[in-house]
Amino acid sequence: MKLLLDILQGLGVASATGLRPFLPAILTGALATADLGVDFDGTSFAFLESPIWLLILVVALVASIFVRKFLESPPGEAAMSGIGIGLGALLCAGSIDDRHSTWWYGLIAGAAVALLASTVSRSLFGRVRARFAASGDASAAAALPFYGEITGAVVAGLSVLFPPLALLAIGFLIALWWTGRRRGDQKYAGLRILR
Repeated sequence: MKLLLDILQGLGVASATGLRPFLPAILTGALATADLGVDFDGTSFAFLESPIWLLILVVALVASIFVRKFLESPPGEAAMSGIGIGLGALLCAGSIDDRHSTWWYGLIAGAAVALLASTVSRSLFGRVRARFAASGDASAAAALPFYGEITGAVVAGLSVLFPPLALLAIGFLIALWWTGRRRGDQKYAGLRILR
């Protein structure tokens, strides 16, 4: 049972870093420092709660605010996605390594869930950003990264403190992915009819 909870915790945190990488990783590291729900001490991932690592993440979070325009471009989104996938893999494996000696599969599972979350969030934020741009609401479009960070932090915190909630987060991501995919299929089907 403990293994299942640790896997769920890791997957939940990985889904959070897939949404936005920095704040969920900072919160998870801070909770691990206080030994609240997770503890990376004595594992291969002890650096995830070290003050230097957390400071690097804080600096990266602050820097991301100043390069927001770049991060909304395709190369910037790809960079953030890669960072989120990497952090998700590390945090998932670290969560499993906390109480279990075999943790390698956490890297794969964490990366996969973070990739799912990143794919869904890029698609969703892209559609919402385009809608706000079309309506001329630039302030709402500018707030999207903030909402992503807060959502990621909430998912990470809840996943650490109550791991079964990760199932809800992952289920919601799968539902968003499925509906986004169906919407895309319908759009292209309509284009084929017009030919």
